[in-house]
Amino acid sequence: MTSDLALKSALPFSDIRGVPVSYRDRGAIEGLERAILMSLSFRGDAIAEIDAVLAEHPDFMMGWLFKAGWLTQAMETRVYDTMLDCLAQSERLLAGCNDRELGHYEAVMAWVRGDFFDAVQKWEAVLTRYPMDLLALELIHYTMVLLGDVPGQRDVVARVFNLWDESVPGYEFVLGFYSFGLEENRDFARAEELARQALAIRPDNPYAVHTVSHVMEMRGRQAGGIRFMRDHAATWGTSNFANHLWWHTGLYHLDLEQYDAVFEIFDTHLDSRHKDGHKYEELDAAALLWRMNLVGQDTGDRWTHLAAKWEPAAQDTLYAFNDVHAMLTFVSDGRDDAQKALLSANERYLQDASDANAAMTREIGLPFCLAMQDFKNEDYKGCVKRLLPIRYMTYRLGGSYAQRDIIGWTLLEAALRAREFDLALALANERTGIKPTSAQNWRAVARAFEGLGDKGQADRATAKAQSLIAA
Repeated sequence: MTSDLALKSALPFSDIRGVPVSYRDRGAIEGLERAILMSLSFRGDAIAEIDAVLAEHPDFMMGWLFKAGWLTQAMETRVYDTMLDCLAQSERLLAGCNDRELGHYEAVMAWVRGDFFDAVQKWEAVLTRYPMDLLALELIHYTMVLLGDVPGQRDVVARVFNLWDESVPGYEFVLGFYSFGLEENRDFARAEELARQALAIRPDNPYAVHTVSHVMEMRGRQAGGIRFMRDHAATWGTSNFANHLWWHTGLYHLDLEQYDAVFEIFDTHLDSRHKDGHKYEELDAAALLWRMNLVGQDTGDRWTHLAAKWEPAAQDTLYAFNDVHAMLTFVSDGRDDAQKALLSANERYLQDASDANAAMTREIGLPFCLAMQDFKNEDYKGCVKRLLPIRYMTYRLGGSYAQRDIIGWTLLEAALRAREFDLALALANERTGIKPTSAQNWRAVARAFEGLGDKGQADRATAKAQSLIAA
């Protein structure tokens, strides 16, 4: 953790890692560091912290750029006016800025134009020149997760990783970023090693916990995952990212058919009816409930309040990943008008859009939204027809493998309900090959064999699922 001694021993007008800052006030630079630390650790309110700094130092350009940069990760239209105000404040200070600050400014400018990929390139140029710019690294890595750039999540850290060590403040967060990039690129052993190294330095590092949770999910280590997550839950804090870690915990219980535990997690940690609610929290809630529907669990009235939270954003067309989760709630709660509004808005948007989200919407977002309508309307063949051609392109939607698996699972369940048992068996076999310790995957194999009339194979698959649950 950053110490006061480290802050005082840094260069006069640079941050604690030696990255230059044009504003000549040590107190402002220390305040920025506190805000960055909050964003990295998902502790406290980074925006409130930097607002307090800016109230005292309104000409602190890097403070305005941090605020704008951190708000990009919300992927919500509600923050755009604030981002534009931050850019306006930064613009009046351009004459006295350095090249690092100019790069951050240009990156956020690209972002608000909708060119997320150009924003990443601008931030990457900053990081290449200043490899200790932890803010640039953070924003690039998180944005690559949002955009589904799987190799980039790893490689952006690899380009600077050898220049970092434990003597540089924030090294534990760099380990966390690198470990997650390695996990998404299926280098599970090294990913877990680096994540646990990060936790040894800082036990309350939620992003390192996140990597381990992904490794255990992808490797099908459900029982170990539950123990690990429960052991670390006290260190997560109460941010929306903590809710995401509870979502991961719910996936382990779901795989083991421990449905009461899944609902307990939802009702205790993901139910936002008594909270202000932000999209990150509501994404996880919708994704978990849809999975529970896929396994035939009655979710009661939980969809109703969740759909009400999403309905004001039905026509945002800002980020396809948000749109598909909104659609999950609309179809599940039977909100026909909200479905029509979302689809119409996206169709109008695609007529002349050329920003980064257009391709995400056209190739994956809109087909999945329509497939969800098919599924809810029991047109399972139509659902299969929409999803089968895109199942290997889903990374273009953004998010992680674990999050995007909702598409593959919906496709498999639709194939089973459409009585396309040859296809269902192929898809189920594909899933057991990737994660053979999943009871849910073996249940699907059994249902496919049963549909094909092979009772012996169906019984063997069922026995495999039961043995996994008993273990």
